[in-house]
Amino acid sequence: MTQISSPGGRQPLLGRQQVPGDFWGALAAMLVALPAAIAFGVTIYSAIAPSYAAIGALAGIIGATVIGLVASTLGGTDRLISAPCAPAAAVLSAFAIELTAQGVSPSSIVLLLILLGMLAGIIQLLLGFIGIGRLIKYIPYPVVSGYMSGVGLIIIGSQIPKFVGALAGSRWWEVLISPWSWDWRGVAIGLTTVLVAILAPKMTTKVPGTILGIVAGLLTYFGLAAQDPSLWDVSNNPLVIGTLGAAKEGYFAAITGRWQEIGDLHLHQIAGLLGNALTLAALLSIDTLKTCVVIDQLTRTQHDSNRELVAQGVANIASAAAGGIPGSGTMGASLVNLNSGASTRISGVLEGVLALIAALILGSFMAWIPVAALSGILIVIGFRMLDREPLRFIESRATVFDFGVVLAVIVVALTIGLIAASAVGVGLAIILFLREQIGGSVVRHKVYANQMSSTWYRPEAEMRIIEQKGDQAVIFELQGSLFFGTTQQLYSEIEPELGKRSYVILDLKRVLSVDVTAAHLLNNVRDALQERGAMLLLSGVREKLPNGRNLREFLEQTGVVVPDDNGVRVFPELDAAIEWVENRLLGDRATLLAEEEAPIQLHEMDLFKLRKDETIQDLEARMELRSYKAGDTIYALGAPGDEIFWIRRGTVRIFAPLGGGRTRHIASFGRGDFFGGLAFLDNRPRGNDAIALTDTEVYVLSRKQFYELAEEHKKLAFNLITAIARTLAIRLRNADTELTMLQEY
Repeated sequence: MTQISSPGGRQPLLGRQQVPGDFWGALAAMLVALPAAIAFGVTIYSAIAPSYAAIGALAGIIGATVIGLVASTLGGTDRLISAPCAPAAAVLSAFAIELTAQGVSPSSIVLLLILLGMLAGIIQLLLGFIGIGRLIKYIPYPVVSGYMSGVGLIIIGSQIPKFVGALAGSRWWEVLISPWSWDWRGVAIGLTTVLVAILAPKMTTKVPGTILGIVAGLLTYFGLAAQDPSLWDVSNNPLVIGTLGAAKEGYFAAITGRWQEIGDLHLHQIAGLLGNALTLAALLSIDTLKTCVVIDQLTRTQHDSNRELVAQGVANIASAAAGGIPGSGTMGASLVNLNSGASTRISGVLEGVLALIAALILGSFMAWIPVAALSGILIVIGFRMLDREPLRFIESRATVFDFGVVLAVIVVALTIGLIAASAVGVGLAIILFLREQIGGSVVRHKVYANQMSSTWYRPEAEMRIIEQKGDQAVIFELQGSLFFGTTQQLYSEIEPELGKRSYVILDLKRVLSVDVTAAHLLNNVRDALQERGAMLLLSGVREKLPNGRNLREFLEQTGVVVPDDNGVRVFPELDAAIEWVENRLLGDRATLLAEEEAPIQLHEMDLFKLRKDETIQDLEARMELRSYKAGDTIYALGAPGDEIFWIRRGTVRIFAPLGGGRTRHIASFGRGDFFGGLAFLDNRPRGNDAIALTDTEVYVLSRKQFYELAEEHKKLAFNLITAIARTLAIRLRNADTELTMLQEY
């Protein structure tokens, strides 16, 4: 059974209980990865010349060994198997074919392949160091699907000539229409390999289908050899890989000698490596991180993308320097490793060691592996890389464009190359992003000031005035990114209100970014309002957006916010903007600063205006007069709710808990208002904090004094409770109306 790590956790590199599972997982993974690595190497180097197929096989073995050892040692993803892969084979073989067509010498092509692998590793290393690893995995699925399907088709196309034994340099479509040029012995070997590789997993999972396919291809070859004695000669035999020594001076001697030839390379050849290296690094990184994400999902772990890219980069540099081919974290081998009982990254190290041991033990035997068998295995791998899921996209108009993206990347990869496909993929990824941004509305809510009030609880008479005049102010709560793709949509929403409203409030709290085009739109909105004496109000203007930009500073730099400009005002939060508008609607009476207000007497408050003087005097005698400095706590969360407060002078704010020690301002009360009524009525502890915003004086009536008052003035007590309950009901009704309206959006 596969052991599961805790999320974000790491298994130790080596533990006594993990060794058996890691060993068997590594062995099974090696049996999958090594034959594929050899096949990839043969594909790349046989593009130079058929005689280089054996060098390619050895390059695949070195890649499987070095990458397995280095990537698993430095990486942090448990159970990940890194080895030469199909994207590397596609890019490198296409590169080799292009150089061969240009007449570059074979020795120079080998050296350029080594440099290309090292440069791709360096790019991966840099991507990991600067933190790009977290971003690569966010490339849209249609682009990744197109990449992988394109690579799969390139692999299939490159193997068709080898599969049928056609002459080197033949193109796959030419081969398909020329069956008289086929070597039917190779076709028989390849077909047998493909059929067994496909059907074997349906009959047994103990031995990988690739191994059984190669064994079937070998048996077919030896069966043919029994009829044709010339096939028992491994030298100059186009049907088999051949001796891994391959070159007269030996492989490692050849690599060492070719490093000395680096001075013979032309500058344009070295410069041409960069585009290919960027493409190769991107494909290898995507392949690795996609595999890591799948492992995370299956094991409930969390990989470190940047650390993994650094490890893969170092591994590819080391592999290329030793003459191997680059690779990535491979899906097939990793899943086999996982399902075979591996639980730590030591399984990846063991896979590299076992690949080397297998190559040393079976080196002479590998010379007899038929080229058509390896081609058959790669064709199977190529077909498995084809992503059929996008075919569903055709069924819906909403996803047809996504299918077009997949198709475009595949077509460009096949007709022009993977470099161009990578550029098209990036461009289409940008288009996909813009489409999603433009498709969603940047206006989250649109309400008027008589539909969304501030947290300031005002007397009933003032609320009626706000209800009557509130349509003079419109509130737009914005969201997402304000950029050139959404400005037209935003203006179409705002424009109908510019000629009707005296105040336009734009809440930017949920805005993620603002560009210069959006800032220009805000300037136009401000100017249009100023022409008719109206005002633009901006709220939620933060000093740091998610993209790191200081929004307030940006608005000042772009001329939206100008000091001493009466046409635009900036508020830290929406509630402050609404409160400011309400004060304008109410007139001069509401604009007096709280600290300048004269204290009012009990009989001047709305709740007590119609009471008899002697009754008010009796009530006031039972109240306590308290004073608080600005910032003082009047009551705190959890305090007994046995008192009710009337504000004689000053302003009080109520803060509700949000958890984690955080609070949110939910209400404001001014002169003549009361607060603390709910806890007073239900006799439960306080559910919030009451803080004096300014120097404040309050009348305080305790529950004990209220009971004594009720015994002497039953009617007064009844009317008092009724008035408190009525005011609370009005407040709750207004809050309920606002909540209902918000749910409409």
